Amino acid sequence: MADRTLQDASEREKSKKIGALGQLWPFLKPYRTMMVLAFVALILTACISLILPLAVRRVVDGFQTSSAMLLDGYFTAALAIAVLLAVGTGLRYYLVTRLGERVVADIRKAVFDRMIRMSPAFFEKVMTGEVLSRITTDTTLILSVIGSSISVALRNIMILFGGMILMLFTSGKLTGLVLLIVPIVIVPIVVLGRRLRKLSRENQEWIASSSGSASEALLSAQTIQAFTAEASQSAHFSDVTEKSFVSAHTRVKTRAMMTVIVITLIFFGVVGVLWIGARDVRTGTMTIGELVQFVIYAIMVAGAAGALSEIWGELQRAAGATERLVDLLGATDPVKDPKTPAGLPSPVKGEITFDAVQFSYPSRPQMSALDNVTFTVKAGETIALVGPSGAGKSTIIQLLQRFYDPQSGSISIDGVPLNTMERAAFRAHIALVPQDPVIFAASAADNIRFGRPDASDADVIAAAKAAAADEFLAALPEGYDSYVGERGIMLSGGQKQRIAIARAILRDAPILLLDEATSALDSESEKLVQEAVEDMAKTRTTLIVAHRLATVKKADRIFVFENGRIIATGTHDALVAQGGLYARLARLQFTDGE
Repeated sequence: MADRTLQDASEREKSKKIGALGQLWPFLKPYRTMMVLAFVALILTACISLILPLAVRRVVDGFQTSSAMLLDGYFTAALAIAVLLAVGTGLRYYLVTRLGERVVADIRKAVFDRMIRMSPAFFEKVMTGEVLSRITTDTTLILSVIGSSISVALRNIMILFGGMILMLFTSGKLTGLVLLIVPIVIVPIVVLGRRLRKLSRENQEWIASSSGSASEALLSAQTIQAFTAEASQSAHFSDVTEKSFVSAHTRVKTRAMMTVIVITLIFFGVVGVLWIGARDVRTGTMTIGELVQFVIYAIMVAGAAGALSEIWGELQRAAGATERLVDLLGATDPVKDPKTPAGLPSPVKGEITFDAVQFSYPSRPQMSALDNVTFTVKAGETIALVGPSGAGKSTIIQLLQRFYDPQSGSISIDGVPLNTMERAAFRAHIALVPQDPVIFAASAADNIRFGRPDASDADVIAAAKAAAADEFLAALPEGYDSYVGERGIMLSGGQKQRIAIARAILRDAPILLLDEATSALDSESEKLVQEAVEDMAKTRTTLIVAHRLATVKKADRIFVFENGRIIATGTHDALVAQGGLYARLARLQFTDGE
């Protein structure tokens, strides 16, 4: 699993350059005013920081030459500068942090909006946990950069160059000696920086893999526990997490080594320069105030250079995170809406046509899920799809919602091909009850209302009654407002299925799709739900996928699937009389082949 994630990552384009951060500009652009204000505050604080050593020099030299009143003025000016520095720093912090939080919130929303609209074909190759890792971990890195690192980097760049210029004015001789140190410092930054880029990307991919592994295991906790596979799953997660740690440890060691080398080189040089400066003071070519001023500038410049070496690593990690997020935002969905979509005729009748449809799932291109399937379902007709597992029944349901596109052939509703319409436009006229009903971590009423968000409480209750769900919902501690837990963990399989059926009833769409909708119901509930479905089917087009033939006996027609093909069509009685696969299935399920 982890190997596959890393392999997919390695196949993506890698810029490995800080320039990748430029791809954040579309998210920063709407907040240009805030950026300008933050930049002004940043320049203000940098300038004030550079002025402080001048004030210190005045104070130091003032001890020897100035009057008490003038000395008081120097101290007052120094305090005023410090207050300005504090206010400017606080303003800069507020603006850049707010900008970072705002931009990251926008990025998270953009990525989620993109991912929630991707077809299932996309998620056959990308793990959900990896996407979640990018939305959380990668955006946190970007927040760190926008809300802190870039601001600090710009401030340190200003201090670095501004400090060096002022050092030059203070003492050209000592500044020349300091500049000799710069090339020696830059070499380890460049060499080790390349290594850091590679390690940062690798570390983030392992983190994503670890998140994917944890997400998959936790969502399947009951199955894992039922098969006593906790130890093996923990071992797998531990292995992936340990590899993530090893990768992070290597990155941290490399960065720590770079920091040690850079700071050591800088301060060795600074101490050497100060030694020469102290000799100049003794010979009278410099004042003590000038030396103190130079020392402060030298420390500021050295500190700025050291900070930039650390920030460089942060920027590289954020560049990698930006690449990964942009990958998601630019991901190609195999299923796309047309630029100029057609519309369904109004009112929607619900006629469904499959014309010579050939389809294989992207993950299994060599296996045909549907092989030249052709049929038409008239508006208002109830059709049952039966056959052994893997015959292609549920694939019909998937293609009708255009979760995938067939390799050849066409699918249409009321004569309009699906691929000429917006997916949301025709899906609004379809109600689905899936084989594995999805229940959200919300109240029972909210789960039913998911089918039609504007429905009243009375409509919700009516739909629940029609789905034989009212009795158990009313008995819950808080009735319909009871919280049902993540994935409906507080409900039985049958209860979840009845809520899903109520949701479909409430949607009141002209096309109803039931994929093993009654498989988890007991006989009494199944009978009640069948009656509800029969009432619904009288006024809409209905496709029923079922293994239990008792649920399809009253269908207008039954399509018998085998190996992706329709091998027989007819009513229950006619198909039993014909013999063949359907008759054999009927004999297995009904006494004496009824």
